[in-house]
Amino acid sequence: MDTTLAWLVRLRKLAPVTAIAQELVRFDMQKMENPEIAGIAYQQGTLAGYEVREYLLEKWDRKCAYCDAKDVPLNLDHAHAKARGGSNRVSNLVLSCVPCNRKKAARDVREFLAHDPARLARIQSQLKRPLKDAAAVNATRWALSHALKATGLPLTTGSGGLTKFNRTRLGIPKTHALDAVCVGMVDAVVNWLKPTLALKATGRGCYQRTRLDAYGFPRGYLTRKKRIHGFQTGDMVKALVTKGKKIGAYTGRVAVRATGSFNIQTQHGVVQGISHKHCKIVQRADGYGYSLVAKTDATGTPPKQGTLRVPCPATPA
Repeated sequence: MDTTLAWLVRLRKLAPVTAIAQELVRFDMQKMENPEIAGIAYQQGTLAGYEVREYLLEKWDRKCAYCDAKDVPLNLDHAHAKARGGSNRVSNLVLSCVPCNRKKAARDVREFLAHDPARLARIQSQLKRPLKDAAAVNATRWALSHALKATGLPLTTGSGGLTKFNRTRLGIPKTHALDAVCVGMVDAVVNWLKPTLALKATGRGCYQRTRLDAYGFPRGYLTRKKRIHGFQTGDMVKALVTKGKKIGAYTGRVAVRATGSFNIQTQHGVVQGISHKHCKIVQRADGYGYSLVAKTDATGTPPKQGTLRVPCPATPA
């Protein structure tokens, strides 16, 4: 949560942020259990189905309750058949693959699994399980919501089911960045086929100065100095080599050595043995790694190519 708030402060310094949208809950549990609390559009609309499906996918571990089949199309199935008076409450719903769904038909789950009492007992126990798991996941989001409200920016919230509903309705593939775009009430999304700047917390190094082998014996020692010739591991640098075998321009994350011969992680791999004399600072190490993720196609699959560590704009003083 602290990382999220820290980046909110950073982004507000770099861009005119006027409002925040947050996926407050993974599943809208109150609406799933008591749909009458919402309007007719929720009770009879497609959004209700997305909330229930998202919850059931998590509850049943995204596999068929009757045969444990994974990575196949899954249907909602009534444990106590609706034709025999079963309800649509989530406590009466399971996930089943197409063959099991057809085989079970309108039979009660006890009749269908009479030959497998162990699985029947497990399913009945799972059906009665309360929604504590979803509540635990939602707790941190509520704490984050209170912190976001304290910033003074207008805050709108939505559920995970609403996010998926928006994404599917607009024909947008699933990525972390595009999921964020679809949070809350969204009418349209344009120009989403663009590269995404991905951030990863890499830390600022460690205190350990000795490298150990698999048996715990020293195999190398790191310099006690953090900065070598004004550079430290994690800095973004640009090197321009005008002669020798390494001639060319290289931009990326640097790993320093006491000898002054550095390694640079570029888009195409690691370039070793670049002298500090050829390097210029692009951005100081700030504990994060930055990579430019190529634009995603309609199937949600980015083109296969190397990732490029690119600098984040320096935070104004």
